[in-house]
Amino acid sequence: MKKASLVFYVSLAIVGGLVLLGVIMPTSFERITSVAQSFITDTFGWYYLVLIMVFVIACVYLFVSPIGRIKLGKPDDEPEFSRPTWISMLFSAGMGIGLIFYGAYEPLSHYAISSPTGELGTNQGAKDALRFTFFHYGIHGWAIYGVIALVLAYFTFRKGELSLISRTLRPIIGKHADGLVGQIIDVIAVVSTVLGVATSLGFGAMQINGGLSYLFDVPSNFTIQALIIFVVTILFMISALTGLSKGIKILSNVNMGLAAVLFLAVFILGSSVFTLNLFVDSVGEYFQNFINMGLRMAPFDREIRSWINDWTIFYWSWWIAWSPFVGVFIARVSKGRTIREFILCVLLIPSLIGFVWFANFGSAAITTEMSGTMSLSSLLPEETLFGVFEGFPFSITLSILAMILVGTFFITSADSGTFVLGMMTANGVLNPDNKIKVIWGVLLSMTSAALLYSGGLQALQNTMILAALPFSVILIVMLTSLMKALNQEAKELGLGKEIKKEKKKQAGKHSEEASKVT
Repeated sequence: MKKASLVFYVSLAIVGGLVLLGVIMPTSFERITSVAQSFITDTFGWYYLVLIMVFVIACVYLFVSPIGRIKLGKPDDEPEFSRPTWISMLFSAGMGIGLIFYGAYEPLSHYAISSPTGELGTNQGAKDALRFTFFHYGIHGWAIYGVIALVLAYFTFRKGELSLISRTLRPIIGKHADGLVGQIIDVIAVVSTVLGVATSLGFGAMQINGGLSYLFDVPSNFTIQALIIFVVTILFMISALTGLSKGIKILSNVNMGLAAVLFLAVFILGSSVFTLNLFVDSVGEYFQNFINMGLRMAPFDREIRSWINDWTIFYWSWWIAWSPFVGVFIARVSKGRTIREFILCVLLIPSLIGFVWFANFGSAAITTEMSGTMSLSSLLPEETLFGVFEGFPFSITLSILAMILVGTFFITSADSGTFVLGMMTANGVLNPDNKIKVIWGVLLSMTSAALLYSGGLQALQNTMILAALPFSVILIVMLTSLMKALNQEAKELGLGKEIKKEKKKQAGKHSEEASKVT
């Protein structure tokens, strides 16, 4: 097998060992990882909130600065994909199954099960439920993806480095990027990626099984879930082996089309005016409370603090754990874009699409719960969406469409994952060997299946969060490395003078305003 690196074999051994532990001793494995997760969320919660806010600020700075004109590639490089296809690809890789699994469940949970503000079951609670869902799937989360993808795209296409996490740190760690330190960094990134993708595949199998169980009384058990994983594995391997320009590109566009059909059906058949009103109101509250939500720790309220640990800190850990996979993939498809265009499209467009999606499905779930026609909050998370559809015309058709969409998102996430893992473990080549992709594809499916069999999906999530902590430190160094390299290039291109002029201009305005006040 050509081009497999030492990182490939070490990562393979670590992931295989974790899976083996999850199968042989699932109870002990889950208990140990749960204790470790609780320690991290209790001790480092403040750190995660500050870190993500720093990423947001960095993205805003790069967007408004003259540095934003720098291209992610050589001056004459053009984008490989059209803008709609590009956005579809980064959105499918970045969100995928999470949109379907949590689209109705998370807003409903915040409204009827566990409120982020203590306003359980009230009208204000409904608005709070949506704005905190927007918070978890909005600009803060996408800033994590944006930072790592921007760093990788800049160093790969602008500086000619290999597409590896370690090589982006060369301005900081120098020659160590090529040695043992660099390999350790890449192994951490690979393990984090495997755990993140495998968890989502497990969610996808559970939700497809949940839909079949809810609609057709198909048993909800490991045998059915394993069969689902087996079928989808064959499909996503076919897609992965066809490469970016065929399989993943086509499926990403299909995902967006199916998602649009399902969205419009729910919007038209549901309470459209109420959805629009709730959406506008909640978006307004989201931006009004943007900084407050981003830095909220509730040190004097144990119940709210517990909610923050269970939801916000969990989500930031999850986004970080997913970021190597999504970052490498977004970087791979973003060649030829300017930094300003990149940040605008990666931060704002997916966030806005997510807001609209969650407002539509969340309001449908909340209004169903409010009406008392069905207690959606008593259903399993994977059944919530199908419970919402039961109150609509064409409920069976909508449910089948939703399961197909879960399947296509499943395939897209998995084949993107195998492609990225192939790149990360084959010395950063942009088109990895098919054999490496096949091995990672099979291992991803085996990981999901083994942990579903052992009842260790929660342990896998916990382990993923554990992997996020060391990788968060790597993210800090990556951002520092990017800023150092960009400032150096800005000086070489003469952009540094423009930045200084802008600062002097702003200082002059402030001085003039102060003199007027005096």
